[in-house]
Amino acid sequence: MKHPVDAHVGKRIRHRRWMVGMTQQQLADHVGIKFQQIQKYETGMNRVSASRLWEIADALDVSIAFFFEGLEDAAGSQATVLGDMMADKEALELVRSYYAIPEAQRRRLFDLARVLSDAA
Repeated sequence: MKHPVDAHVGKRIRHRRWMVGMTQQQLADHVGIKFQQIQKYETGMNRVSASRLWEIADALDVSIAFFFEGLEDAAGSQATVLGDMMADKEALELVRSYYAIPEAQRRRLFDLARVLSDAA
């Protein structure tokens, strides 16, 4: 049975990997394991050891804390995962495309999106 923290860490690995445009095979090669193990981590079926998480963080250019963002401790020992706004590939692709836009134009697009959302 998956632990909610393992599932959350796995999702964060997958989302960051997508954001940087890395395949499971590329990540696996960087940390010295098979891509099937990356699949198991990303689904939360296997727990990621501390040393492996360190290697994955290095490969994805994030801090270890990145993988735990969005977790909230509920009732002392039960960890619950907060709603994940980046739950699908479409949202991740949108964010990746957004950050590919030069900063000045990106700011204008952001302002436009804000106006449109306020009008909705």
